[in-house]
Amino acid sequence: MSQYWFKPHAYGYGATPCSWQGWAAIAGYLVAMLALTLPLIAWPVDMPAGPRAWQVATWFITVGLLTLAFIQFTRAKTDGQWRWRWGK
Repeated sequence: MSQYWFKPHAYGYGATPCSWQGWAAIAGYLVAMLALTLPLIAWPVDMPAGPRAWQVATWFITVGLLTLAFIQFTRAKTDGQWRWRWGK
């Protein structure tokens, strides 16, 4: 039996980390977002007009794919199903 890293919310939709691995996964996701955002969007040093259109488009597509992959991973590591909950 695999250890679950997340548990379903008592209220609402989604999951919350319940182990250090879950928190580490969230930290890794945030580091990946930062690693994408800094060079593509936040550091327009050589571009006085700001980031170019291809940089913004690349950022949106990559962030979307990374977010979908993280949601799928989180669902796989959750103890139970993701569904709307009204409490116990």
